[in-house]
Amino acid sequence: MGRWALDLAFVWKAVLTLGLVLLYYCFSIGITFYNKWLTKSFHFPLFMTMLHLAVIFLFSALSRALVQCCSHRARVVLSWTDYLRRVAPTALATALDVGLSNWSFLYITVSLYTMTKSSAVLFILIFSLIFKLEELSTQFNMEGFALVLGASFIGGIRWTLTQILLQKAELGLQNPIDTMFHLQPLMFLGLFPLFAVFEGLHLSTSEKIFRFQDTGLLLRVLGSLFLGGILAFGLGFSEFLLVSRTSSLTLSIAGIFKEVCTLLLAAHLLGDQISLVNWLGFALCLSGISLHVALKALHARGDSGPKLLKGLGSSPDLELLLRTSPHDDEDNENEEEYFVVQGQQ
Repeated sequence: MGRWALDLAFVWKAVLTLGLVLLYYCFSIGITFYNKWLTKSFHFPLFMTMLHLAVIFLFSALSRALVQCCSHRARVVLSWTDYLRRVAPTALATALDVGLSNWSFLYITVSLYTMTKSSAVLFILIFSLIFKLEELSTQFNMEGFALVLGASFIGGIRWTLTQILLQKAELGLQNPIDTMFHLQPLMFLGLFPLFAVFEGLHLSTSEKIFRFQDTGLLLRVLGSLFLGGILAFGLGFSEFLLVSRTSSLTLSIAGIFKEVCTLLLAAHLLGDQISLVNWLGFALCLSGISLHVALKALHARGDSGPKLLKGLGSSPDLELLLRTSPHDDEDNENEEEYFVVQGQQ
C-alpha cells in the first residue's frame, strides 16, 4: 500500500510538472510569435509594450486585491523613497529589455531573435560576419540585430537587479504579484520617453488609434493589444509558478528546450531560413548553458550553506495562489538558476 502511494505521488508530481512546463511554453512561445505577428500590421511596438505593462499592472492589482480579501492581510506598499531608490533601476532595465526586444520584431525574424537572445551565440554570429563565414542574408537586419543585442545586454543587468530586489527581505517583494505590481508603473514611465520620440507623432496621426475612421478596426487593434498583455502577465506568473511548484532547475531545463521549439516553429510556421552554421552555433550555446545549469545544480547539492533566495514561493499569501505544499520546499533549491535562464528570454 505504501509503495503504491509513493508511485501515485510520483506520477502525480510528474504530470503536474509536465502541465506547468506546457503552460510556461504556451505563454512564452505564444507571446513571441504573437508579438511578431502583431508588429507586421501594427508598427508601434513601444506603444504595444506600454499597453502590455498597463494590462499587467491591472491584473496584478486585481490579484493583490483577491489575495488580500482571502488572507485578510494588508499587501505590501513601498514608501516613495524605497520605491524610487530600490525599484526604479530594476524597472528601467526591465522596460528597456522588453521594449527593445519587441521593437526588434519590426526588423528581424523570430529565429534570429531567439538565437541572439540566447547570449553567447550572438558572438558567434558577429565573428562569423567579420570573418565572412556567414553572409548577410535578406533575413538579417543590422538595426533589428542591434536592438535585440542591446536588449540581451540590458537583460543581464535586468535579472541581476531583479535578483537583488527579491533578496531584500525588508522590502517584502518576494511575492511575484507584488513585484509585478510595483514594477509596471515605473517601467511605463521609463519607456514613455522612447515612445514619445520614436512613435508618438506617427501614432497620433495613425488611423489605427487616434485618428480612426473605422470603429471596428479600432476595437480589433485594442483587443489584439489587450490579448498580448494577458499573455505577458501569464508568462510572468507561469515562470514563478513553475519555480514554486517544481524548482528553478526545471525552469532552466525547460527554457533550453523552449529555445529549440521556438526555432523549429519559426522555421516551420514562418519559413525562417536557418543554416547549418546557425544550428551548430545555437547548439554550442545551449550546450554551454546546459553545462552551467548542471554544474550549478551539483554545486548546490554539495553546499549545505543557506540559500539566498530560499522560499521564493513560500510566503503564506503566495500559497493562496500557488497552493504549494510543505514537501515542495526541498525542490526549491538553486533559486538563483531562475535568473540564469531568464537571460535567454
